[in-house]
Amino acid sequence: MPYKFTFDLSKVPRFFFTEIAKISYQRGMHKAFLSNLQDIIKKFRIQEATGLNLSDAIVILQDFIEMQSVNLLERKRFLQAKKRALLLPHCSRKYMDSRCKASFDASIPSYTCAHCSPDCLINKAESLAKKKGYDVYVVPGGSCISKVLTRNQYEGIVGVACGEEVKMAVNALDQMNIAGQAVPLIKNGCANTVFNMETLVKVL
Repeated sequence: MPYKFTFDLSKVPRFFFTEIAKISYQRGMHKAFLSNLQDIIKKFRIQEATGLNLSDAIVILQDFIEMQSVNLLERKRFLQAKKRALLLPHCSRKYMDSRCKASFDASIPSYTCAHCSPDCLINKAESLAKKKGYDVYVVPGGSCISKVLTRNQYEGIVGVACGEEVKMAVNALDQMNIAGQAVPLIKNGCANTVFNMETLVKVL
């Protein structure tokens, strides 16, 4: 959990994220948009919905906008990639104890989903991605990503993570000349983190 604070944007109206995406997808506009974040936060009552202070809310929204911009810039190259993988955070599993039947392979390192809970986000995401031909890794943290990537010759990567981890991953992908796409967590923490399945479907 790289952020020094926790957040839960799952109660924020979906329309808010749609508006961020629209503005970010206008080439060259995201930097101008960053200067207006305080007005956007007040308009959508983000502080009231999340309990975040203004500076933390700005950090999260800046990261969301940067992620959308990276997705835009890399989209064409990503769609041309033949060998792709999806990286999921293990903290989005429904259970973080023995009720989760996933097995862990430290040599990769990744969990292998056992599909034990139909309503588990990881189960849903893995099943969806594998149908689309992706390799799927459920990783314990951002530091594991480089090990996964060096073992395989991927051309495209989709990563589900918080903004701080996405920024670290973008640098690694640039160095390895891999096209990347990001799906942000809308609720962070050490367990029961959440991402939006609709967003993942669109990115995949």
